[in-house]
This record gives sequence, structure tokens and C-alpha cells, in this order.
Amino acid sequence: MGSWRKAYGALKDSTKVGLAKVNSDFKELDIAIVKATNHVECPPKERHVRKIFFATSINRPRADISYCIYALARRLSKTKNWIVALKTLIVVHRLLREGDPTFKEEFLAYSHRGNVLQIANFKDDSSPLAWDCSAWVRTYGRFLEERLECFRILKFDIETERLMKSSQCTSKAHSRTRTLPCPDLMEHLPALQQLLFRLMGCQPEGAACTNYLIQYALALALKESFKIYCAINDGIINLVDMFFDMPKYDAIKALSIYKRAGLQAENLADFYDFCKQLELARTFQFPTLRQPPPTFLVTMEEYIREAPRPFIKSVENGERKLLTYNQEAPKEPEKPAEEEKDEPAESQQEPEPQPEPEQEHKTPETTADLLNLDAEMNSSAAELEENNALALAIVAPGDQSKVSTCQGLFSGDTSGWELALVTAPSSHTSQSVETKLVCTNLIPPASFR
Repeated sequence: MGSWRKAYGALKDSTKVGLAKVNSDFKELDIAIVKATNHVECPPKERHVRKIFFATSINRPRADISYCIYALARRLSKTKNWIVALKTLIVVHRLLREGDPTFKEEFLAYSHRGNVLQIANFKDDSSPLAWDCSAWVRTYGRFLEERLECFRILKFDIETERLMKSSQCTSKAHSRTRTLPCPDLMEHLPALQQLLFRLMGCQPEGAACTNYLIQYALALALKESFKIYCAINDGIINLVDMFFDMPKYDAIKALSIYKRAGLQAENLADFYDFCKQLELARTFQFPTLRQPPPTFLVTMEEYIREAPRPFIKSVENGERKLLTYNQEAPKEPEKPAEEEKDEPAESQQEPEPQPEPEQEHKTPETTADLLNLDAEMNSSAAELEENNALALAIVAPGDQSKVSTCQGLFSGDTSGWELALVTAPSSHTSQSVETKLVCTNLIPPASFR
């Protein structure tokens, strides 16, 4: 049965080569792709891979690069043989590692139209070996997808990055993450950690552990683990240097990144121990991994625990107010000239009775305007009301005592401030009481802070 499948695969390869010679406008490229990804269980031959490299170089038209990506994606999506699928992924991986940078950019742009490496449903159940190797092919494809996503976030390839030296750091060469500012570092480190997670998932199981083609592809991924770990390690050093100057939200996120780095160092050490037992380990020198000190982790947790929590102080406190109103009587919005002309006439025809002094401030119109419930509010008054509402989010930089959160407003527990709207008294004797009613509706009570 195995001999028959090999003969059938060889026949299919020769047929595709013959069709490419007759029908293809890119016959040399199509022939190189078919021969580099044939059904023979061995790594792609170097002469065919070099032809693909030349077709995707910078001096070639962009149409040739797009067609090469299309041909590789078509080859990957139509095959049901794990050897062809794996060899296609190996060619893509080598293009990402050793090819021209324009190929990465074109590949990233092409992936927006459809996921080229999406082989989550790939399965070759022709033999027990094919079953185990199919599972590893799917894992390898997910790693290449994550590698492309990491390139999109970082804007550079971690494998082709050159280590650099800077005066502010040690004389030893380091990765770019050693000197990144805090916002970029908080974005790059999670992407690198996710890439390392996908790489460590490429540990073969079952019959795939001893397969030579699987080990050849695993060696390509294993080479990249060294630079990924160095980039994460340099980023963690940079993160620790600026940790105690971070705001509380960034410090919590940085602590989770630091904890994940420690766990990944343990998992990577186990992954290296597994790879040392394989045949490919004879050509590798594995680095020695060091765990971050646990005492520093305790210090970071204490810093976050003892940091001042942001809160909103009540208006009645009078010490510091994030939302204030003038105690003067609210001015009515200016009316258009036409309304001013019509108003005396209306007042002459139907004189309104004067309200009593003690009921001056209980007009529902004023309360409706302050609560922003009047559907006919003037546009300028609506803009002023909106600006006052945004005052909750405006805090002077560097003043931690004025930092506020909206957890009380959006926590879902509305038994306090929403109840105040329903049970508010219907009569008020002064404008200050009316102002406190609005402030209590906008600011949660002290029990919800």
C-alpha cells in the first residue's frame, strides 16, 4: 500500500510539471514549487528553493511575488498528503527567514485577503505515522501564522534583527526591546511571548518524534527560539527598570508579563531537554536559562498592593472636587431674536401667575435641564452639559489624588445612585439643594467607592 501511494504521488507530481510547462505563464516558478514540495519524504532540494528565492527577490516585479504566494497557498490547500503540506510550510518558513524583506510585506498584505496558512482541518489518515505527522503539521502552521502576526506588531523580523549596543546599557550587544519606551514595550512583549508559546507547542508526539522530515522543520523553529528568548529577556530587564515609575494600570499589566516570562522560562527549559534527546541536537548548543528572582516578584506585588487607589471624592466633602457647579442661579440660554419679539405679545395675551417665594426653585423645567432630559434644550446648553459630564475624566497629570475610575458608575450595582433619582424629594427650598441633587446623581455614594 505504501509503494502504491509513492507511485501515485510521483505520477501526480510529473503530471503537474507537464501542465505547468504547457499552460502556466510562470512555468519556471510553478515547476520549482512542484519539485520543491513533491511527495518524496525528504527536505526540499536546495536548487528548487533557490529558484523560488530568486522569483521573490527585490528585483522581481511585485506580481511575481504575489503569484508565488498564491501558488504556495493553492498547493497547501489542495493537498491531502502530510509530506506535501509539510514541505510547503518549510518553503514558506525559509522564505520568511532567508528571503527578501519585500516577501514578508507582500505575504502580510496577501494574508488580509485570506489566511494562507490556515490548515486547522488538515488530516492525513492513510497510516498511523501520517496521523501523528498531520497533528504536528497543524501545530507548525499555527506557529508560522503567529510568526507573521508578530512581524505585523513589531514592524521587524525578530530572526533577521541585528543585535546592537548602546551607551545607556551594558557593552554587551542586546535586542531592540532593551531600549523600547514603555508603550511599545507593553505591546511587543505579549506578542513575543505568544510567539514563544506557539514555538514550544511544536513538540512532536508519537511516531512524529523520530521522523527525519519533522526534525528538519523543528530545527528551523528551534533556531528562532534563541533570539525570541533573548528579545523577551532584554524586554523584561527594560520592564523592571521602569516598573516603579509606571501608573498602577500599567504596573498590573507589567506584573502579569513578568510572571508569564518566569513560567515560559521553565517550559522552555523542558522543551530544550526534550530536543536534546533528538537526532537534531547534535548540531545545536542550547543556552542556559535563568529564572527571575522570586524576591523581586514579591516586591512588585507589594508595590501594586500599597499603591494609592484612584477614587472619586464626594462634592459635599469640599476638599477636592472633580465635578463642581457654580452656586449662582443658572443663566437661561439666549433666545433668538424672533422668540424675543414674540414673547411680550404672548405675555400680554395670557399673563402667568407669579409663583410663591418658597416654590421658586422647584420648577421641573430647571431640574430637567440640569439632568439633560429636556428634548428641546438649546444646542449651546447641550454642549455645555456634555463638557461638564466629561469633567469626570479630566485629571491633571501627575496628581494621583485626583485620579478617578468609573467602576462605581458601571459596576452594575445601581442600588445607590439610581435609587436617588427615583426617591428624590419633590420640593426644594434653595438652589444649593438642587445642585447637590444633581451631583449625587452623577457621583456614586461613598459606600460604592
